[in-house]
Amino acid sequence: MAEIAVPDGSWTFNGEILRIVPGSGKEIHELRRTLGAVAVPREAVAGVTFEPARKGGHLRLRLRKGADPLSDAVAGALGPPADPYRLAIPRTRAGAAEYFADEVRDTLEIYQQPAGPCDGYLLPGPDLPISATAGDGTAIFDGERVRLEWTGFASAEKEQAGPQEYPLAQITGVEWKPQSGMGYGTLRFRVKGEGPARQPQKDPRCVSWGIQRFGGTTALVAAAVLARIPREAPEPPPPPVADDAHDAVLRRLAELGELHRAGVLTDEEFASAKQAVIRRLHET
Repeated sequence: MAEIAVPDGSWTFNGEILRIVPGSGKEIHELRRTLGAVAVPREAVAGVTFEPARKGGHLRLRLRKGADPLSDAVAGALGPPADPYRLAIPRTRAGAAEYFADEVRDTLEIYQQPAGPCDGYLLPGPDLPISATAGDGTAIFDGERVRLEWTGFASAEKEQAGPQEYPLAQITGVEWKPQSGMGYGTLRFRVKGEGPARQPQKDPRCVSWGIQRFGGTTALVAAAVLARIPREAPEPPPPPVADDAHDAVLRRLAELGELHRAGVLTDEEFASAKQAVIRRLHET
């Protein structure tokens, strides 16, 4: 098992599941604290990298497109403080972060993990019911309908329209954008038979904010709705194949990892042995 624990949180990987747990400090972003622990199946992972920086760096998990509703909802616009798939690494733990990334990459290579899009979500999305308030409104989703209620910052147009409710069957899409520069952050719901697009401050299908960079936990509401919008059923997967060879390789890699951590193998010997094991697997 590969694992790393730092003040920003902990990641563990047992070859099947990469479990992400946010830190408990006050500096942890509200979105990550609300989302809580996330169990990412290996099949959803496109890659893991360690991005070094002057004060340490970040571990970054890349997921396959279509595997995770949160990733699809934010479309790469969620920055490091709020992104649950980035882990801030202090300088003293950079080596451990590189080791963790190597272990995950080796496992993906062994299983010849595809990096292309998924036919259906492999992560379930945030738990229900869920709600978030930002700027001029509150979005509430109970699994069957979305309700938008306005705050004192709402425009006259939204106040006049009053609270809005949309059954899930009426929703065709969700758009989420963070606040940027002079532009507003938005959580907008696309519904059947909707009229022409309107400015975020005047659109009764849209919660907007101009101060909070990431809009609190609005991205989680977007992900929860997106995860439950009906999608076309994918074709059934092919029958599973025996994983005996894969399991043997994983056990051997774990043994090599223990020898490396114990100082029996140098960095160069460990890297060479790992590549030899993986190469033999591909030759079988």
